Amino acid sequence: MIFIGNHLSSSNGYLAMGKAATQLGGTTFAFFTRNPRGGAAKDIDPADAKALNDYLKENGFGKLVAHAPYTMNLCSDKMDIRKFALDMLKDDLQRMEATPNQYYNFHPGSHVGQGVEVTIPVIAEALNMAMFDGMTTTVLLETMAGKGTEVGRSFEEIKQIIDLVKDKDHIGVCLDTCHVWDGGYDIVSDFDKVLDEFDKVIGLEKLKAIHINDSMNVLGAHKDRHEKIGLGHIGDEAFKKIVTNKRVQNLPFILETPNDDKGYAEEIAKIKSWMI
Repeated sequence: MIFIGNHLSSSNGYLAMGKAATQLGGTTFAFFTRNPRGGAAKDIDPADAKALNDYLKENGFGKLVAHAPYTMNLCSDKMDIRKFALDMLKDDLQRMEATPNQYYNFHPGSHVGQGVEVTIPVIAEALNMAMFDGMTTTVLLETMAGKGTEVGRSFEEIKQIIDLVKDKDHIGVCLDTCHVWDGGYDIVSDFDKVLDEFDKVIGLEKLKAIHINDSMNVLGAHKDRHEKIGLGHIGDEAFKKIVTNKRVQNLPFILETPNDDKGYAEEIAKIKSWMI
């Protein structure tokens, strides 16, 4: 059994996403909380959200992994951008309660020359301001490839943010296979060794989801270029070991590969075949 799916459009509503996931063979999925480039979010139809929640239970779905806009930089050096990001984060976490007990994933941000020692506390403080009593969503920090001035390029940087977040029960990590590979973690030679390092630095109990993407780049390239499963430098054999590893079973695996619906359906079927 594996919870596998891909990014889906929310343009046709919540229940439509669940049905689209099923048509592709998925048992989880990801969706953007609003336009990936930011901006105003569409109003949520409570009846539609309830219909999706019921559908997920009836069809044995795993946790969903909503994704914040790419433009959300909580640690920008420009105060207007930082405020815009915080306002989006606050709004998104409130909106996530329409689909309770799911995951909300985001890129920690880019320090744009300020340095991680300055910006890590800023990211954590934004989370502390946005998270609220009674929330059911778990916020996930995504592991990054280390492109430019990205924060979160190492397990240590992710851990430093987590340490400063007050609500430890609702903070976790989404491990992106392309990103960690590009970041220098050799998941091809020894995925268990990488998990051991994650466990030592952060704690494996904080690993809540996996973005499953091949990479166009060699190990440690720090470039972040996703590739279809099996066509990149990670390759099918490594992914077989990753998805069948008992230490990450029952986590949602989300495809972010450069595909259309047909391609996603084929990748989902291929990955499911490895579980037999």
